[in-house]
Amino acid sequence: MTTLNNRSIIDIARIAHEANRAWCEANDDDSQPVWNDAPEWQKSSAIQGVNFHLANPDATDSASHDNWMKQKVEEGWVYGEVKDPEKKTHPCIVPFEQLPLVQQIKDRLFRSICHTMFGALDGVSCRSCK
Repeated sequence: MTTLNNRSIIDIARIAHEANRAWCEANDDDSQPVWNDAPEWQKSSAIQGVNFHLANPDATDSASHDNWMKQKVEEGWVYGEVKDPEKKTHPCIVPFEQLPLVQQIKDRLFRSICHTMFGALDGVSCRSCK
């Protein structure tokens, strides 16, 4: 299993978040803020996702979504047609197979970035890659 320091994990979460944000924008969804403007719960979710893939290198896209959904439900989120952080509703709190393809690709993108970065950084800080 790859071991990364906390700074590297946060950097990978930031990169994955920004890639997902760009994917959302490309699909007419402007709801994702840039990493520096993202609320702490959203950053924490991305960091937890990176840690999940670090601990579960063989996890599928579906498993990634299941992990995200489990975390959301534990935090009090429920299914809702509109994402609303105040009400803790989210339209993606459904089984992976019921997600629209554009949402499934977000999980695939997140997982792919994590694994690409793990392979590239295996034990080194993202800062040393510059």
